[in-house]
Amino acid sequence: MRYLNDITVSKEDLKETLTLHLIPWFPNDIRDLDRFANQILSYGSELDADHPGFTDPVYRVRRKEFADIAYNYRHGQVIPKVVYTEEEKRTWGTVFKELKSLYPTHACREHNRVFPLLEKYCGYREDNIPQLEDISHFLQSCTGFRLRPVAGLLSSRDFLAGLAFRVFHSTQYIRHGSRPMYTPEPDICHELLGHVPLFADPSFAQFSQEIGLASLGAPDEYIEKLATVYWFTVEFGLCKQGSEIKAYGAGLLSSFGELQYCLTDKPKLEPFDPDKTCLQKYPITEFQPVYYIAESFEDAKERVRKYAATIPRPFSVRYNPYTQSIEVLDSTQQLTNLADTISSEVGILCNALRKMD
Repeated sequence: MRYLNDITVSKEDLKETLTLHLIPWFPNDIRDLDRFANQILSYGSELDADHPGFTDPVYRVRRKEFADIAYNYRHGQVIPKVVYTEEEKRTWGTVFKELKSLYPTHACREHNRVFPLLEKYCGYREDNIPQLEDISHFLQSCTGFRLRPVAGLLSSRDFLAGLAFRVFHSTQYIRHGSRPMYTPEPDICHELLGHVPLFADPSFAQFSQEIGLASLGAPDEYIEKLATVYWFTVEFGLCKQGSEIKAYGAGLLSSFGELQYCLTDKPKLEPFDPDKTCLQKYPITEFQPVYYIAESFEDAKERVRKYAATIPRPFSVRYNPYTQSIEVLDSTQQLTNLADTISSEVGILCNALRKMD
């Protein structure tokens, strides 16, 4: 367990609270992500005995190459380009072709709006696996999100902390070619086809960051709850669009079978409510028996924001996009100053707009 050691507090009563209640450590600066990016829980270059690639020595060596790229990466560096093999590109092509055929009818409009842009600017094609560096630049130009290579699965706390900085930890390896429509862990098909398109949408990007910000310094039991909220939204979320229900979760948008299944009458559908959703148990090796439907990304964001306010922390946090750091608001005066700053900036903007008119 790591504990908070980088925050300076100004109120004596807050200092007493922090002494009595140990606060889990969290990154204050985007460079702090280097401190835990290699602390993966599973996979990476090591595979379980039931993994399709476990008995394939060539595949295992290849996974080690991908893991080394992630282990050696540090914030600010160019993400190394990967030369994918013909077999890897065939696996990608199979997944790409099947999923793309479903997107027009099953994916949310935001996903379908961005996907052609990824084809135009980032090399999304059936015969080509895009590079993380190219996609990261594209996302930064759209919403400020960026990709960072990771060797395997991070803890929920560490993964969510990355989202607070608009950083998505992405794998570069691909599933085993013997089973192109199945993967026991997130691979580049899941990341680039499922997650990436929506990180280019401003509303969804803000919604994802809200979950990350809520996790900073939260007690362990709330991290588990936030991870469950993440599971039923960013990974397996459905949303209303007009009179229809569409998929926006990456676990759905990267699974040919479950993308079809989720919009049938077989699963149970519930309205998204973080207070209830955070308690829902879920399987990780089969289709979900229940999905949660968001009214919109904006509505989901506000619900997550209200839920975050109930997490017991003796401070609140704000992301500063200019310094790429977390500002800890630990007193009423700081919150007041922040409100005054925002009000002043809005006033300046309004005056500028009046002059333009």
